[in-house]
Amino acid sequence: MAYLFWASAIFLAYVFAGYPALLFVLARLRGRPHRRQAIEPSVSLVIAAHNEERQIGGKILNCLALDYPREKMEIIFASDGSSDRTMEIARSFEERGVRVVESGERRGKQHAQMLALQASRGEVIVFTDVGTRLEPDGLRRILANFADPAVGSVSSEDDVAGGEGKAERSYVNLEMRLRRMESRVNSVVSASGSFFAARRAACDVWHTDQTSDFFVPLNAVTMGMRSVVDPESVGRFDAAGTESAELARKIRTIVNGLHVFFNHLYLLNPRAYRFFSWQLVSHKLFRWLTPFAFLGLFTASAFLARSGVFYAAAFVLQASLYGAGALALATGRARRWKPIRMAGYFLLVNAATVLAWFSYLAGERFVTWQPTERN
Repeated sequence: MAYLFWASAIFLAYVFAGYPALLFVLARLRGRPHRRQAIEPSVSLVIAAHNEERQIGGKILNCLALDYPREKMEIIFASDGSSDRTMEIARSFEERGVRVVESGERRGKQHAQMLALQASRGEVIVFTDVGTRLEPDGLRRILANFADPAVGSVSSEDDVAGGEGKAERSYVNLEMRLRRMESRVNSVVSASGSFFAARRAACDVWHTDQTSDFFVPLNAVTMGMRSVVDPESVGRFDAAGTESAELARKIRTIVNGLHVFFNHLYLLNPRAYRFFSWQLVSHKLFRWLTPFAFLGLFTASAFLARSGVFYAAAFVLQASLYGAGALALATGRARRWKPIRMAGYFLLVNAATVLAWFSYLAGERFVTWQPTERN
């Protein structure tokens, strides 16, 4: 049990502190800044959606208001078998230059994006979700990164709005800081699906059963280019409306992430991909294994609690954390206190990760998607 305790503790310390610290040091010692400057390539802005009649009009208006030459920008809306008024609303914008493509049946977000990609003409493809709001200069900012020929894909940063999303926002902010350091050192391992861009060449290999904000950056790395993050490019969206909606979203995201990861195992060859191989393992695989390390640490602590004050204190601290998390998820009033709110989100994320592993190993895949209910 002592071996289990310390193996779990060291693993968790590496994932949450060691890997970020390594990136921080490398960014200072051998950072690789990329060139950013104002450029105006031809752009295809892709919006894929299913049954979004409440938001699609506002989203298209948001895109039409972007500060970019209209002759160099095309907006393509792709419907994934929508059965409400989504298509009707989208087609009402065709007179303003919006192009509309449709899948007659639900075949998933990536299939809808592929239809838009096949209809597109831009040198750079920009993907954005219906629920994401872009700043007027957001397109110019993200495109500026492609002034560097070594850059193959660019991720925006997420900005989560809504009072109920404070815990989710804190989690997202930590993820954004990690991506910034990865970008400074080498490449990010995935992009923000709400708003990201890629050279057309990075989209030549397309998978309708995998998550595009993960495999497109991997495509860029495979081609010898970098995938970077641009802190000045921000996609704003509301937090998930309920814990159940956030749980379902996390499970779906992780299952799809595992599917992409295990279909790109060739990237774990350090001879060919060097430090990026270690990044991919540390940021993705190790992160998805942390709930099992937490379980190992808690189990070992429980068995060792009577053998010394240190182990007893470790057990009490963990039990308090899990108890506070359960309290936060069980009652709305308890979430007023930030530590309890964060404990609840921590518990939710780890539960989602464990459930995602079981779903993935059982062969479940989320090819078609249900948009997350947000505030």
